[in-house]
Amino acid sequence: MKQYLRLRPFKAISFDLDDTLYHNAPHIIKAESALSLFMQEQFNTPTNWGITQWRELKAQVIAVHGELAHDTTAARYEVLRQALIQWDYSEIEASQGAQQGLECFCFHRSDFTVDDGVLNLLSDLGKQYPLIGITNGNVDARRVGLNDALEFVVHPGHGVRMKPYSDLFDLSCQHLDIQTNELLHIGDHPISDVLGARHAGCQSLWLNLQADEGGRAQHILPHLEIEQLQEIRRLIE
Repeated sequence: MKQYLRLRPFKAISFDLDDTLYHNAPHIIKAESALSLFMQEQFNTPTNWGITQWRELKAQVIAVHGELAHDTTAARYEVLRQALIQWDYSEIEASQGAQQGLECFCFHRSDFTVDDGVLNLLSDLGKQYPLIGITNGNVDARRVGLNDALEFVVHPGHGVRMKPYSDLFDLSCQHLDIQTNELLHIGDHPISDVLGARHAGCQSLWLNLQADEGGRAQHILPHLEIEQLQEIRRLIE
């Protein structure tokens, strides 16, 4: 554990979820593959429609509806709906199909369970501090086994912006009835988690997953840096 700034007393701990409490990429890949297969089986997907077309359509949707940049679930629904309309489905068919596709993606996106070692760590930490989740993603914390470990999880959307904006940190501290400097945020991303937490006035612990490859803090220093999640136990020893 590396210390860059003096850690002050804190009253609660927040965790990023994706790539902090579990490796996220395999679950996203699985969900994307399931969604792609679902769309091919249920709708007349053009033969030339692939990842490039999905990305271009998403960029177009975000350009028109800027608020969807902060709501991954709503953005995916709208991209699916717009695609179906482009494929000559009616408005009603497109809305229903987009909802079905979204449900398919969300099911597979959260179709896993967090490792027991991580859940045991959270259980031990939770005996001394309230634990919460602050995520830009849309994982179902209940389905992946985090419902008992975390008091609540906040997501962006409905006017609440993603990290590194301070919205999620401010909202969490309001729910916890603490000052922002009384929250210790733990996450893997140097911008979303470290920069976001510091700019919100929270304390920051960076899980540096690229330490072996020379990864170093950028933009702003965290209070603490670790390379393995289990190092957090030192906070309660």
